[in-house]
Amino acid sequence: MLVFVIVVLVIALAFLFSLMGRRNAPGLERLRGWSYAHRGLHKEGVPENSMAAFRNALEHGYGIELDVHLMKDGRLAVIHDASLLRTAGVDVNIEELTVEDLENYRLENTQEKIPLLEDVLELFLGKAPLIVELKPVNNCAALCEAVCKLLDQYNGAFCVESFDPRCIIWLKKNRPNYIRGQLSENFLVNSKSKLALPLKCVMTWNLGNFLSKPDFMAYKFADRQNITVKLCRSLWRLQGVTWTLRTIDEYNCAVKEGWIPIFENFEP
Repeated sequence: MLVFVIVVLVIALAFLFSLMGRRNAPGLERLRGWSYAHRGLHKEGVPENSMAAFRNALEHGYGIELDVHLMKDGRLAVIHDASLLRTAGVDVNIEELTVEDLENYRLENTQEKIPLLEDVLELFLGKAPLIVELKPVNNCAALCEAVCKLLDQYNGAFCVESFDPRCIIWLKKNRPNYIRGQLSENFLVNSKSKLALPLKCVMTWNLGNFLSKPDFMAYKFADRQNITVKLCRSLWRLQGVTWTLRTIDEYNCAVKEGWIPIFENFEP
C-alpha cells in the first residue's frame, strides 16, 4: 500500500510540474493592460491581417494579434491561412510565393495586399504592442529564425506565440529573452484537429510546459474551464491570454478573470 501511495504521489507531482511555465519575465508587464484586435481591427471593406486593419487598430488605441508565414524567398508574410483561397480567392499556398508574387493578389475583393511583417513592425514601432503568432508548415526552425532576425532589431513591445510547441521550445533555447506563449484549446472536442490522440491530450492539458517554459498560455475562451488551465493560472501563476472574444460580455468576463483579451468583430 505504501508503495502504491508513493507511486501515486510521484505521478501527481510529475503531472503538476509538467504544467509549470516561466513567471514574471522582464517585459511581460509591457503587454498587460492592452486589448488586442484579432488580425487587426477588421470589418467589411477592411480585411483581416491587412495594413488597413492594423492602422485601424492603432487609431483606436489597440494592440494587435497577427499571423506570420515564411515564403520561399525567406520573407515573412502576414496572413492566417497557408492557402490564399479564403482570403484572396486563389488556392495557392503562401509558402510557395515570393514578395514579387504578392503583387498579384488582393485581400477580400479590396485593394489591400498581403503585408510583410517588416511593414507592420515599422507601423507599430513605439505605439502599441504586438502578439506575433508563428504559423509553421514543416519549417518551424526556419520560420522562427527568420522572424527573430526581424524582431531582434525591433524596439517595440511584442510577444511570440504558436500552437506548435516546437516553436516555443526553439524560442526558449535561442531567444530566452523573448516573451513566449503556448497557444492551445480543448483538442479533445475539436473535430477539425488532425493531431494523434496522445498529442491532443498533451496540448489540451498543457503537459509540454516543462519543456518550453512559456511566459503565458493563450487559451480558447470557451475552453478555459479546463482543470489544467486553472492549475496553470492558480498554482503556477502563469499569465493567461484568451481568444477570440466576440461579444462585450465575453470581453468583460475575460478581463475580470485576469486574462489578456484578444477580441474580434466589436470594439470593447
